[in-house]
Amino acid sequence: MDDRTTAADGAELSSLSSVIRDLAERVAEVARRYEGTDRENISFELYEVERGLRGATRRLDRLTRSL
Repeated sequence: MDDRTTAADGAELSSLSSVIRDLAERVAEVARRYEGTDRENISFELYEVERGLRGATRRLDRLTRSL
């Protein structure tokens, strides 16, 4: 694979990481609205989704750095 392809892939992965990071923040924002309500279980589940998204972001960031 040539350097241009690798650079383009790195840019694409970086962009995807930013999108996922934004999604994680938005999910956490919704989760906060359910904290302390009678539907707090939704908050818990949403925080689990956020945790998964943040993990995906970290993995993408590591992979991008390794290109």
